[in-house]
Amino acid sequence: MNVSTSLRVRLPVLVLVLEVVIMVLYFFFVTYDDNANARLQNNETNPMENSMYRDYPYFADVQVMIFIGFGCLLAFFRFYGFSGMVFNFLTATFSIQWAILIQGFFQFYYNGQIHLGVINLLNAEFACAVVLISFGAVLGKTSPVQLLVMALLEIPVFAVTEWAVLKYIRINDAGGSILIHLFACYFGLGVTFVLFRPSLNNGHPKETTSYHSDILSVMGTLFLWVFWPSFNSALTLKGDDQHRAVLHTFIGLTSSTMTAFALSAVFNKRGKLTMADIQNVTLAGGVTVGASVDMMISPVAAYALGIMGCTACFLGYRYLTPFLAQRLRIQDQCGIHNLHGITGLISSTAGICAILLANEETYGPSMYQIFSHRAPPAGDPKLLELQRLIPGLKPGLGRTAQEQALYQVAAIFSTIAAAAVGGLLTGLVLKLPCMASPADEDCFDDEVFFDMPSDFESVFHKIPVNCEEKGLHMNTINSSRSCSHSETAEAAEERRTGKRLRAGGGRGGRAPIVLCTANVGKQEHGYRRLTQADRVETLFCGRTTSTVSPRQKKNLLVDSTSGAAESVNASSAPSSLTACEVTHHRVCVCSL
Repeated sequence: MNVSTSLRVRLPVLVLVLEVVIMVLYFFFVTYDDNANARLQNNETNPMENSMYRDYPYFADVQVMIFIGFGCLLAFFRFYGFSGMVFNFLTATFSIQWAILIQGFFQFYYNGQIHLGVINLLNAEFACAVVLISFGAVLGKTSPVQLLVMALLEIPVFAVTEWAVLKYIRINDAGGSILIHLFACYFGLGVTFVLFRPSLNNGHPKETTSYHSDILSVMGTLFLWVFWPSFNSALTLKGDDQHRAVLHTFIGLTSSTMTAFALSAVFNKRGKLTMADIQNVTLAGGVTVGASVDMMISPVAAYALGIMGCTACFLGYRYLTPFLAQRLRIQDQCGIHNLHGITGLISSTAGICAILLANEETYGPSMYQIFSHRAPPAGDPKLLELQRLIPGLKPGLGRTAQEQALYQVAAIFSTIAAAAVGGLLTGLVLKLPCMASPADEDCFDDEVFFDMPSDFESVFHKIPVNCEEKGLHMNTINSSRSCSHSETAEAAEERRTGKRLRAGGGRGGRAPIVLCTANVGKQEHGYRRLTQADRVETLFCGRTTSTVSPRQKKNLLVDSTSGAAESVNASSAPSSLTACEVTHHRVCVCSL
């Protein structure tokens, strides 16, 4: 264990300090709310009217999303499954208990105490979701100490931003497109900008997925997909508002899912599906309908928003993520800018359009409940008239649709600004030497922070017997294939030159490769360096397909008939290598 990454002192000390602080704050400031206080219950109290029965189903659904959905989704790296799931578990647990306090001081504090009920837990889970989304930007490159510190700092910044936007700007954002998705995205991008690692732009040997890790990750997608309607509708007004929120979210998710499958196939030159698209892009519709989810936007608008969000998210993964890494020093590991940033902006724009189009003819008197800030102010005769139609209607600010739309725009920019600044400052803290940050060569590796089971090392270092062993991915042109190479091309090159070779992978990166032989007819061909004479038709990649130019192919794949790799340079490939085709014989490449 490298001393710089050892958790033996750092993690226990940090956890002990955090737990002592939380216990002290809970002791002095936290008590039960009226629905949980036994002294306020009597023989006239109807237990079934307790808020527990109204709020707990949504709390339970969001709980599944936080711990199972996010946990499985972040376990897509082949050698980072323990860390993806377990660090999610640790970070989420702390974030919720910390958010109960911080949000409590801003939203549930009166008579000198925070009054705790299930609704507090539900709000805290939304704050936790913010942290986990930001976590996606730095996945694989941070220690558990760094993640706890990030949550420690991000929750207060989020709570202050949420309080200021809701109290002073006053917006409509039922699904959290502005306050959850946009904030989490740009906070995470701010952190990863400061934690930029130049060498990782060229990829990393363990930044790869596997058959089993991709299955686990898509299970996380399915959990998030199924429970997303609860996420979007949990804090809306009960009744028809909540009903519409569930309908719109489900419709948006279904349309984005259908679109994701179509886009994945059409952008793959072999016409095949890519798991990374299924794991992420299918969820875009849930975000895109968020800002207008409780409004009368119509089902067809929800369907269209799902398609728009999915398309923008897909193109973002394909083109924008590499651009951010290469040009702007933003290594967005899970592509949160595509799934939460771009779609959050689309959702916010759709919400503004819905506000501008809202009128009493469409909504009736309930318009002043949904758009509460447009309700007449206290003392206005129209307010008394509306209160006769809708008992309990509260005075509003008397804003027009245009004024409310401008406040929505102000909230978008102020949220992004607060998140970006908070992320940059948090990133500076996370760069401190005491944070147990892994070295570049130790990123995306469970072994740095975990005692691994006995079979873990063999998964990575075992000499391959055939291309299909241990989940190695291989796509060949021929159905008859064999693997005769005795070591990874990376290992052979490192042995030959004494220099560590980097490939890349992850979401849209490149993978380390194993060179194999493939049978053409009955003749088995060995390997050699590809030359200008070889006409490489297509390089098939794990997530994208690209044509290889003669200049690129010279250094792309290699071997010699003796079995020793001469040169490997995967920098010209846009994603994990799986196979290439030449004119008179086949060469297959297995991703490790």
